[in-house]
Amino acid sequence: MFHAAPCSMNEVVHTSPTIGSNVEEIVINNTRFLMWDIGGQESLRSSWNTYYTNTEFVIVVVDSTDRERISVTREELYKMLAHEDLRKAGLLIFANKQDVKECMTVAEISQFLKLTSIKDHQWHIQACCALTGEGLCQGLEWMMSRLKLR
Repeated sequence: MFHAAPCSMNEVVHTSPTIGSNVEEIVINNTRFLMWDIGGQESLRSSWNTYYTNTEFVIVVVDSTDRERISVTREELYKMLAHEDLRKAGLLIFANKQDVKECMTVAEISQFLKLTSIKDHQWHIQACCALTGEGLCQGLEWMMSRLKLR
């Protein structure tokens, strides 16, 4: 769970892949975020668009060790960003598992996902390690800074 600045983590939560969706509210600097965790399995992707209405940010978590699926991630990312309901949404990409030896770097992931070609969405890629929480606060702080610009 995230708390007001400075951003801190209470505990490490071990999870399983999401089947369907989970929802949680977090508060950062007195700003409430309603976060939907949507399962990424192929069979669930057709239902993603039911969650897009009023979405201000999309957070994509990339497994930095999974070189085989990065092209699938890119394909699904661009399908998602093309949806009318997400035309104003910001994009935060967490490059997870940066603690694992020989993982893809943030620069490699950015290149594979062709992030510099995204011109109609504000975006940020953040190195992180979900097990330790490293990098998570910085990504959420980027979201907070974008809210102040609106």
